[in-house]
Amino acid sequence: MNQNKVDIRSLSLKEFEDYFKLINEKAFRAKQVYEWLWKKQIQSFDDMTSIPVSIRELLKTNFDFNTIKINQEQISLDKTIKVSFQLHDSLLVEGVLIPKENRATACISTQAGCALGCRFCATGTIKFQRDLNFTEIFDQVVILKQLAKEKYGLALTNIVIMGMGEPLLNYQNVIKAIDYITSKDGLEMSPQRITLSTSGITSKIKQLANDGAKFNLAISLHTANDIKRTSIMPINKTENLDLLKEALIYYHQKTGNRITFEYLLLQNFNDSLSDAKELAVFCKNFPTKINIIEYNETEDSLFSKSLPSKVAIFVDYLNSKNMIVNIRKSRGEDIAAACGQLVNKCQISKK
Repeated sequence: MNQNKVDIRSLSLKEFEDYFKLINEKAFRAKQVYEWLWKKQIQSFDDMTSIPVSIRELLKTNFDFNTIKINQEQISLDKTIKVSFQLHDSLLVEGVLIPKENRATACISTQAGCALGCRFCATGTIKFQRDLNFTEIFDQVVILKQLAKEKYGLALTNIVIMGMGEPLLNYQNVIKAIDYITSKDGLEMSPQRITLSTSGITSKIKQLANDGAKFNLAISLHTANDIKRTSIMPINKTENLDLLKEALIYYHQKTGNRITFEYLLLQNFNDSLSDAKELAVFCKNFPTKINIIEYNETEDSLFSKSLPSKVAIFVDYLNSKNMIVNIRKSRGEDIAAACGQLVNKCQISKK
């Protein structure tokens, strides 16, 4: 990207209208350009075939595209695809496409690196570099949507914002990207098909409630014990379980939405019957769904996955309390594409 030019997709429709008025062009050109950018997702001025060449050349003079591109792809034995995306400033982030029989899910990133340092997550070992712009978040979805169609003939049906970074620490860009993903001027996906996962930034959870967020909220919880949670998630020092509970009660009261908890079972750390009891007590405060996640080990793992026998006891207890519990099977573990494994191992490809 030319640093002296403005990223064309940073302009709103109103700003396009003002621009075309300024250069004495017809007002409808603004809507045409806007649709090319968001409805048709083009990334070249020459693709705007309904726009006169003279106007295209003028746009080239003043604007540029802050685009991302595929750096590398890896395909798992289970057909999961991990993609390394190269940003305009050569930073890398990773996304994952998870195909199933009749649908496909995109897991996307919101930051380059992560500042939270959760001890069970490989991404937390990467130095935080910067927030992603809303166009960079949007483009991951577009690329993974195209891959789903090209590789497997599937429509992209779901998006999970669970990749690299803490989404709520990049609030404005994430919300703006979701707006374009769900807008009739963009990808027109239902917000109910989108799940945002957060470690629990309580002020932003309340902001989501106040902003009337319609997508699904998932909390990366992993234990309902403050001492244990602080030991694996440093964010819990300032965003403890009492504050999180208060924020989630407020969120539920404002939105009426069920809250999903992600619970990573770690051997001999948070997988005992007493841990299950603590979780059940915490979940009494609002309607919940619990996703039990299998731990995915990396080269530098500090933990091990729970034994099947302990998983069964843990889940059976929650079921006995009439809780909604799902056991999520890992996908793409052989290519380090599973939850907690995104760590940018690949280098810039010399394409």
